[in-house]
Amino acid sequence: MVEDRKPVVILGAGPGGFAAAMRCLDLGLPVVLVEAGLVGGAGVHRGALSSKTWWHLANDYARACRSDRGFRVTVEAPSFRGIAEEVEHAVVERRAILEAQLAFFERAGAGFRVLRGYGRLVAERRVEVALATGGSVTLDAAAVILATGSSPRRPEAYPCDGDRIVTSDELDDWPDFPGRLLVIGAGVVGCEYATIFAEFGRTRVELVDRQPRILPFEDHDVSSHVQRSFESMGVVVHAGAQVRSLRVEGHEVVAELTCTTGEARTVRADRCLVAAGRVPNAGSIGLEKVGISLEKNGAIAVEGTRVRGTDWLYAVGDLTADIALVNVAELEGRHAAESIAGRSPAPIPFDAISSIYFLQPEVASVGLGERAACERRVSCRVAVLSNRLVHRNVAMRATGGFLKLIASPDGKLLGLRAVGPQASSAAQGIALLIDREGTLADLARCIHPHPAVPEGLQECARLLLGESIHKPQVFGDDLLTLREHRFDAQ
Repeated sequence: MVEDRKPVVILGAGPGGFAAAMRCLDLGLPVVLVEAGLVGGAGVHRGALSSKTWWHLANDYARACRSDRGFRVTVEAPSFRGIAEEVEHAVVERRAILEAQLAFFERAGAGFRVLRGYGRLVAERRVEVALATGGSVTLDAAAVILATGSSPRRPEAYPCDGDRIVTSDELDDWPDFPGRLLVIGAGVVGCEYATIFAEFGRTRVELVDRQPRILPFEDHDVSSHVQRSFESMGVVVHAGAQVRSLRVEGHEVVAELTCTTGEARTVRADRCLVAAGRVPNAGSIGLEKVGISLEKNGAIAVEGTRVRGTDWLYAVGDLTADIALVNVAELEGRHAAESIAGRSPAPIPFDAISSIYFLQPEVASVGLGERAACERRVSCRVAVLSNRLVHRNVAMRATGGFLKLIASPDGKLLGLRAVGPQASSAAQGIALLIDREGTLADLARCIHPHPAVPEGLQECARLLLGESIHKPQVFGDDLLTLREHRFDAQ
């Protein structure tokens, strides 16, 4: 519990820090929110919101260019700077909303302050803020929430110059679409930008990753389908390839690759995006002053959201080793505020976290995937339904992809993977059911809107219950698949 009305000091006004501040206000806790950069953090700027705006605009353009809909539309060539400006409009719009809310509570005298500057720990429950306007101020805190986010990883082997070789932070500053783009890293960020540039049709994209397949953390059928889609869009995928060297020669980027076969290959591009993941911004916030060491991956170890070994320090969002997503950061920020207020909040339901990969096609995931279940030796049953059997996909004239439901042998829902347009519409209901320990029977008796993508999940549940409308013996594995993985109890 907070005593003597010292404030909760929050370092960082990104998704986790902002959510923590608002929840502290709900609970009547005085707050000082410290932000060195732009309110919203990477959740708004050069990150989640900006990249997804790029993706939506790319999708709009690609749809307008299609000629298989019974009509044709005349479309002008896309302008990179024009699109970048529209992305910036979205970012500014969102940031203005957040700034207006902060200004309201500052004016209201609700025990709420915003300090613009760099904050760092200098002792237990004490934070020093180097103000952007000059000078500094030292704050005595009842508790401190660290929410300083993450930054793109910049491996030494990839000499990012902010121009020819960039991370996602600098990409928006390019003057035009590159004719040739090399993307290093086939995780979510790399695959999303490969999708964006391929859909605008002005860029030849080559995607390189040392792993044997793209999206290596995902189920094999998911990554295989996305790779086939990429190849149909003209994206060249170099899976299982090592980048031996990367350099700028004149106006070109030159990458020397070694493929899994041992073959050496040279790739030349106009620009290069290094998408090698993100690293926590934990190195300059004074953790050493309070005896906190970082984990090997650079993250802060927490128990719930409280920093291990303390009773006053909390870390949320990308600073921890948990899933680096905006929705998770917000939940963690609220959890930290409630813990400080003595509310004993329920654990964050990591087993029911839902995610969207903004690719072509869209991919959604919830909970445990088939691959992860097998790696953890979790017995499960799996139903896969082709989008060719989903009314909404047929109506959209977009039947590529599939829905996959994973359940325990006794019918408890474990996870979902959805590949195709509007895949994310299938996620929330399954996330809620998993969090509530829902079953196949619960899903099977839901009345879904018609036609809608989630109806396919209902049919997956019926498949696993042996009562489906579409019968496996009629359609076979090309449209319906049932699998089972059994592991002996340990």
